[in-house]
Amino acid sequence: MTTFNFGKKAIPDGAPAAGPAPADMAGEDGLAGMTKPLATSATDLIRDQVLVRIEPSVAVRLSRQDLMVRVDDMVAAVANEHRLLLNQYEQHALAASIVDEMIGLGPLEPLLRDATVADILINGARMVYVERQGKLELTRLQFRNNAHVLHVAQRVASSVGRRVDESSPMLDARLADGSRVNVIISPLSLKGPCISIRKFSKTMMDLSSFIRAGTVSAELARVLEIIARCRLNVLISGGTGSGKTTLLNAMSGFISVNERIITIEDAAELQLQQPHVIQLETRPANIEGHGEVIQRDLVRNSLRMRPDRIIVGEVRGPEAFDMLQAMNTGHNGSMSTIHANSARDALARIENMILMANVNLPTRAIRGQIASAIDVVVHTERMRDGVRRVTEVMEIAGLEGDVILMGTRFSYAYLGEHPDGSLRGRFEATPGHPRYLSRLEYFGLANAFMEALTAATDKGKA
Repeated sequence: MTTFNFGKKAIPDGAPAAGPAPADMAGEDGLAGMTKPLATSATDLIRDQVLVRIEPSVAVRLSRQDLMVRVDDMVAAVANEHRLLLNQYEQHALAASIVDEMIGLGPLEPLLRDATVADILINGARMVYVERQGKLELTRLQFRNNAHVLHVAQRVASSVGRRVDESSPMLDARLADGSRVNVIISPLSLKGPCISIRKFSKTMMDLSSFIRAGTVSAELARVLEIIARCRLNVLISGGTGSGKTTLLNAMSGFISVNERIITIEDAAELQLQQPHVIQLETRPANIEGHGEVIQRDLVRNSLRMRPDRIIVGEVRGPEAFDMLQAMNTGHNGSMSTIHANSARDALARIENMILMANVNLPTRAIRGQIASAIDVVVHTERMRDGVRRVTEVMEIAGLEGDVILMGTRFSYAYLGEHPDGSLRGRFEATPGHPRYLSRLEYFGLANAFMEALTAATDKGKA
């Protein structure tokens, strides 16, 4: 007796179709039962037959719902022709995976639709991780083989007019929904094709959301709001996935609607709500290696566009020098993010990036530029309980000799751990008059700033 294995159980030839799918197949990853592929010779046969029968030109004109109905009928027809028994769950799951292959990114589509997933990490065909609530978890989703992963990567590349192959084994791209994608394949990756996707958040988090999440305290949120309103130059530092861009988005919500803002990014992630925003995005070189436009080119060009504020999504190279020049020449309120381990390390990285720009300046002059350009460095971390927290707010106090003076305005103090594994701590404030007090007074928010500091200090003593 021949058996065909669909999902978890073998169905004997001639046996009645099974009932509903077992509960443990129906949603470990919040994907309505679509996370475990039915990768068998029988389902491959059905998949191949359906793909041969459906006309691609017709498929692209149909809505996903209409295409799903047609493919579902075809799956049932092919299964009947070959005397393959599928229950209703298996039929719908196979039809959905075929539709995802035809008009989407195959097995990744359910994860892209899952609002709880922040990052998708594919390490070859058999290992797919996602990040939920700041923590990584292994899913049951799998690709058929490494060639299948490479096919998905090539579909991403072709959608942005690029290619990924042995001669060009790395790719940075952006999906239609704004999600950021990185691909690296063999011979550089020994694990097989690897795809990393940072999903584009459709919900805009504000500082009140951060208070509820424990990212900041109410007093710290008020201080960050005043910093944004008073057009201070801000650098947000942190590690990968620490929430730098999300925090920048939240602080940008306090920028006046009357200001002209120019954003510069490698891959557009910022979601500014003001009406007068110009978004600029870098361009990689084409297949012939020509036409590349880097962030430094865009920063220089933005200075000719009459900006009130310049926001660089992430400063990572020689454009750091041009960014400091902009901050020092009247574009107050500019913001950027940077990868760093601490607020002070962020300044050291800025200094190294300026040296990459081949500017013939002594170290003291570079540090003088940094000290006069940047007002505040906000450092954020993703901590071991998965919560992203602002751990430092440092002010630039000036330059003494060759040393940039910094003062701590807020810091996060770790106090212990709750029974559920979440960290226990508090946001501590350091009272005092900041260097930019005159700017706060100019905007009428000096008293509010000092009151927030006093309230945080009193709370820390309680």
